[in-house]
Amino acid sequence: MNLKDRNLVTIDDLSNGEILGLFSLATDMFDDMPGQLDVCKGKIMASLFFEPSTRTRLSFEAAMHRLGGSVITASDVGASSLAKGESISDTAKIVGSYADIIVIRHPWEGAAKVVADYAGIPVINAGDGGHQHPTQTLLDLYTIIKERHDIKGLKIALWGDLKYGRTTHSLIFALARFGADILFCPSPGLEVPAHVIEKLVNEYGGEVERLKDSARTDDNRFSIDAIYTTPNSPHQLAMMPDLSAQVELKDGVDALYVTRPQKERFTDKEQGQNLKAKYPVVNKKLLQDKVFRKTMVMHPLPRVDELAYDIDADERSMYFKQAARGVPVRMALLAALLGAKEINVPDVESPKPPVYHEYQQEPRPTCSNPRCVSIQPTETPYLKPEYKIVNTEPLTLRCVYCEHGFEPKFVASTDWHEHKLDTKKYHSADSHWAKFIHPENLIVFNSEEEAQSLGFKPSQFVGGRH
Repeated sequence: MNLKDRNLVTIDDLSNGEILGLFSLATDMFDDMPGQLDVCKGKIMASLFFEPSTRTRLSFEAAMHRLGGSVITASDVGASSLAKGESISDTAKIVGSYADIIVIRHPWEGAAKVVADYAGIPVINAGDGGHQHPTQTLLDLYTIIKERHDIKGLKIALWGDLKYGRTTHSLIFALARFGADILFCPSPGLEVPAHVIEKLVNEYGGEVERLKDSARTDDNRFSIDAIYTTPNSPHQLAMMPDLSAQVELKDGVDALYVTRPQKERFTDKEQGQNLKAKYPVVNKKLLQDKVFRKTMVMHPLPRVDELAYDIDADERSMYFKQAARGVPVRMALLAALLGAKEINVPDVESPKPPVYHEYQQEPRPTCSNPRCVSIQPTETPYLKPEYKIVNTEPLTLRCVYCEHGFEPKFVASTDWHEHKLDTKKYHSADSHWAKFIHPENLIVFNSEEEAQSLGFKPSQFVGGRH
């Protein structure tokens, strides 16, 4: 199969079969590194890293060099035209005329999508804020498959900062697609965002069970906040919701995926709460618990204090293997997107995401995520906010850039008011009328003041009256 000219902005851009095909190619390349030196000869990769990076940047650049290609680099916003106020779209167009493929890391969520929309060449997201990091997820999955041969049915525990950890957000969706059960073990205050849970359940099936009484290890340091179970088989918690979550640990955990606190994304309030002081540590003592007897310990790195050095020599520790495997995995991805290699795609089931209606009316609401690329001053002159209508009960719109969702408070319909003032009315979004509005006619407002400023009047279905 040919992946030439495709983008990888989120992990959803690849099917399960395509991911497995890339892994097969990565293994072939690793087994014959000298034989890859002419694969991308004459091709140029633009390495745009506007946030700090060691492993991702160097592994991409090493991958391109091992393929026989070359690299051009921009690694500091302050030394680029972005510091002068240049838009991301203009940067993308210019760099797209210099290179054959772009790898970008940027602090704004959705920035990689903008680059992909405007560059005219393949674009790979190397991390956009707290949104996603799909190539990290590829090498995470590759490591699990290499060590366990399959993912379906495994229990994978995600530990630490699940709120801002972009690596976990990508991994959550991929693990669900491949049939794993996910144990959420966040540090207090850093739980998985609601929009990630909403997408997980709505698009991949299964259930998320919030636990009243956390399952814990003997020393009470391994606490499960919630469990995602795949729709593939009956599940004990689903059948017996009052049962203690300890049943989830009786066979142990297959992998413990540890993340550092993403302090650079903490709000001022979170900084003041000293969340780092509450952060759990994975060390030799914790791994002595029977729950972790056969557990792989994974980490995207870098680590700070959450992963002790005393387990580096433990055969269960996989994080240095993960990092090393980033080179062949990224070699395979670069070669495939540049059309230099084809992949053999096995016939495996891949969940088909639902088809959502696009929100079409003007004026467009502003994304509620302060880190979204669509609300940044340099981007708003040309970047129109875009949303998908992903739910009707409650009415929920999802930003196509950062994937944050929001529930508007009030709604109206272009079909009903027919441009007549006496029928130009708005209603509470939770009123029964909202269900009858066709998606192409839907108008949403976040406040009554906003609706009234556009000439709409309140109907009798405002203020909780249905």
